[in-house]
Amino acid sequence: MSALDGDAVHAVIAAHVDAHHADQVAFLREIVRVPSDTPPGDNAPAAAKAAELLERLGHDVERYPVPEALLRATGMTSIVNLVVRRRFGTGGPTIALNAHGDVVPPGEGWTRPPYEGVIEDGRMYARGVAVSKSDIASYTYALEALVAADRAGAALNGTVELHFTYDEEVGGLAGPGFLLERGITKPDFAIAASFSYAIVTAHNGCLQLEVVVHGRAAHGAMPTSGADALRAANAILGAVYAEADRLESVRSAVAGIDSPTFIVGTVAGGIGTNVVPDRIVLRMDRRMIPEEDPAVVEARVRDVVEGAVRGRAGIRVEIRRLLLARALRPLPGHEALVAALRRHGERVFGVAIPSVGVPLYSDARLYGEHGVPIVMYGAGPRTILEANAKRSDENLVLEDLRRATRVVASAVADLLR
Repeated sequence: MSALDGDAVHAVIAAHVDAHHADQVAFLREIVRVPSDTPPGDNAPAAAKAAELLERLGHDVERYPVPEALLRATGMTSIVNLVVRRRFGTGGPTIALNAHGDVVPPGEGWTRPPYEGVIEDGRMYARGVAVSKSDIASYTYALEALVAADRAGAALNGTVELHFTYDEEVGGLAGPGFLLERGITKPDFAIAASFSYAIVTAHNGCLQLEVVVHGRAAHGAMPTSGADALRAANAILGAVYAEADRLESVRSAVAGIDSPTFIVGTVAGGIGTNVVPDRIVLRMDRRMIPEEDPAVVEARVRDVVEGAVRGRAGIRVEIRRLLLARALRPLPGHEALVAALRRHGERVFGVAIPSVGVPLYSDARLYGEHGVPIVMYGAGPRTILEANAKRSDENLVLEDLRRATRVVASAVADLLR
């Protein structure tokens, strides 16, 4: 059999994706019907369903349960990471396709059941259907299309790996971090879950801290006999939001990323209505643009907090880091990924596909930290808001799923030829 040329390879891929689109939709519907809310992060059942579906398709699925100690450290209940490896020809690069199957809890306001996979007017509605269970389906069926193309004479050389992990919502250390740190995978390139109308090459980092403000309780009728932790916390809040205002003038040079941000997400504490609070707990989120040094940022945040209460009698603070997610920066070699995805994205979708940065953070950064060139591209709309991602009635346009699958498969085929 003579090798197919590029156009013929992409035609085989398109035909296979189109012929199996109904199967892919059914696959996705089974995936979203298994809850994987994080918290609480009891996500082994979701991995078991994905593994079952992959094995039905004939894939050998490697299962990597996360040890109890790491689960406790990340606040999760159960995780099993899944790896599928498909070898084509001889030599060639290893390309990983990573999607996460954990989701935030559904919350209120849904007009359709969040774990049913209701299909209406060409959209599927479910928690996680856009972020990012859609890419468990897109990457699986992209691999299926590559297998079909190779059998038809595409002459592919290299390995495609599927990495399906279940802890992105808490940082990814028990997912991609686990696989990479233990040498379970060493890809040459990686593509991570994202949306269809842009290629993400960079994203913000994130520092989360817990600040415990300690004071001294007192009767509400004699407040000066205590040390009011809430008053001290109020001073910290003022300092944090003054810092947040200052950060608005700091700008990133990366398209799609604006300024660093700083918020206090939760405030908790107090004993009773008539008691001076002796303990207040603040949890803070500081997003870092790619140009910032995380060590410098953390030192600055600690100085802002400690400076706000310095000299207050009876007050002390404890600061504990909850999360440090470094920014994703482009690595040499990512250009080949961008070029292939853009070429086929523009061909299939018929619109310009820019490369951008995003102000979010994701577990894609962990591949970058291990020296793996990675970009983010997958099935979904132009924006998170359009998909209602992490809100009620999260949804996915099924035509975007079909087209993104063709794009990913064609781009990977180019890299393996």
